[in-house]
Amino acid sequence: MHSDQLPTGNDGVASSRRRELEIELPRRSEHIDQDAEYCSVFLDGNWRKIRFHDYAEIYRIPGLYEQLFHDILDCRSPDVVGKLLKEELQRQNVDAASLRVLDLGAGNGLVGEQLRNIGAGHLVGVDIIPEAAEAARRDRPRVYDAYHIADVVTPPAEVDGALRSAELNTLCCVAALGYADIPPAAFRAAFNRISEGGWIAFTIKDRFLSAEDTSGFARLVRACEEHGLLQPRSTERYRHRVDVRGEPLHYVAIVGTKHADIPVDLLP
Repeated sequence: MHSDQLPTGNDGVASSRRRELEIELPRRSEHIDQDAEYCSVFLDGNWRKIRFHDYAEIYRIPGLYEQLFHDILDCRSPDVVGKLLKEELQRQNVDAASLRVLDLGAGNGLVGEQLRNIGAGHLVGVDIIPEAAEAARRDRPRVYDAYHIADVVTPPAEVDGALRSAELNTLCCVAALGYADIPPAAFRAAFNRISEGGWIAFTIKDRFLSAEDTSGFARLVRACEEHGLLQPRSTERYRHRVDVRGEPLHYVAIVGTKHADIPVDLLP
């Protein structure tokens, strides 16, 4: 293993902030697919191996998500989406305070915090992991107006009612689509919660929009555009973060407007 020596800021300079956790990454010579990446964290006198996609375990440890993904691996996705959405709102002369946002895969609130920073007026978080809501309440207790633990495809009646009454006009989903996290059916269910003319802002790994895609998202996004359901207004391929070897992982950010619901027959 090697210690956390990857760049931590947009300028590639290591952060001067004191590290609260001791984290080690696999040796850089070891090739690991993004879905299988892991680190080791020194806790209570022992090293604990934690897979990056074991979000429940990560959220239980205060500060680990931020230190691992943002300080060490230099994740930029929340900033990129916030910037693109803010720019589109300004172009269309839309007051950010009018946004009533569904933050899908909200996690511990990093994206929600960015949405608040650009002026979003009402923010509802949804995640399927109970530990995510606990971490959001612990780390960012004033970010969300409501936070639900539910599967958006088949939510409990009380959550379904709360989402309907929230009169949502914006969907945001950052770095959570694909793999085993949020499948196309869940994206469709969240998309269909948004009022017509509302905003859709999401990021996805570039491979999931390519001809080699096996997640189903390439076909779904293309179909949404071809059928006029989603009108992209801004698209940017960018470096999401670096992997455990320091190599860039590229994602695509899309900000657009919704014109109609996604019918079930468009699902892959």
